[in-house]
Amino acid sequence: MTAVSRTARVPRTARRRPWGGVLVLLLAALYFLAPVAASLWFTVDDPAEGVTFGAYAKGLHDADMAAALGLSVRLGLATVALGLALMVPTMVVVALRLPGLRRVVEVLCMVPLIVPPVALVAGVSTVLSWEQDLADTPLWGTFQALHNKSFPLVLVLVYTVMSLPFLHRSLDAGLRAVDLRTLVEASRSLGASRLGTLCRVVVPNLRPAIVSGAVLSLAMVLGEFTVANVLGFEPFSVWMVHVGEYEAQLSVAAAMLSLLITWGLLLLLTNIAGGRTRGRLVRDRRKTTV
Repeated sequence: MTAVSRTARVPRTARRRPWGGVLVLLLAALYFLAPVAASLWFTVDDPAEGVTFGAYAKGLHDADMAAALGLSVRLGLATVALGLALMVPTMVVVALRLPGLRRVVEVLCMVPLIVPPVALVAGVSTVLSWEQDLADTPLWGTFQALHNKSFPLVLVLVYTVMSLPFLHRSLDAGLRAVDLRTLVEASRSLGASRLGTLCRVVVPNLRPAIVSGAVLSLAMVLGEFTVANVLGFEPFSVWMVHVGEYEAQLSVAAAMLSLLITWGLLLLLTNIAGGRTRGRLVRDRRKTTV
């Protein structure tokens, strides 16, 4: 009877609703979704025609918007590629060979959170102003390539620095979740090279962390305004602000499209990482069953 009574008490406890947690979720949803809903209504509400999607149609057919969005996406992908190329080998080497430098690397990667973007871009502007003094040197071509309007490499470099905190946190969490030393030693004992071990063993096990850091970095690039505006470039965020000076509805519609694109990329990358992970688990289960 005692065992039966104990098992009978469990559903009563389980049926208790955590009203505090539900209230917090409702308040959080209201805080995040209310501005989005208000912005969405502003873009489709027309006093003369009622509900219309003319602002979205105009934005999708706007050549300047397509060019600005394409530039932001290209800058984001280049930033993610450069950031991962720098951080993944660095984090792996520190975890395996130089664990005493873990705190040093962490502090260096957190510096962009301390230094304001205005101060960072002020230093970059000072360096770019040296271009005229280097007109007769081979470095002049390098400065020309750095602030090329079609694809400003200087923004990629600055955005890579600004994305270091996101990449470091994501990769550090991923490295702490796996037994990296055992994986590397097993791969090396089977004859794999260092580069092969990194690409075929380490990176697949860090895929969720890499995807998380890539999504955060890409979202940061798509929404960054200060650096690009001060340096005189016009990616998507700067274009939205400039358009908002004379077409507010189009600017907000562009912001909504940017939000949808960011969510779409997040879901795509998450599904790619999760799908591959689930596929590998299914194959392992089949092999175990056989």
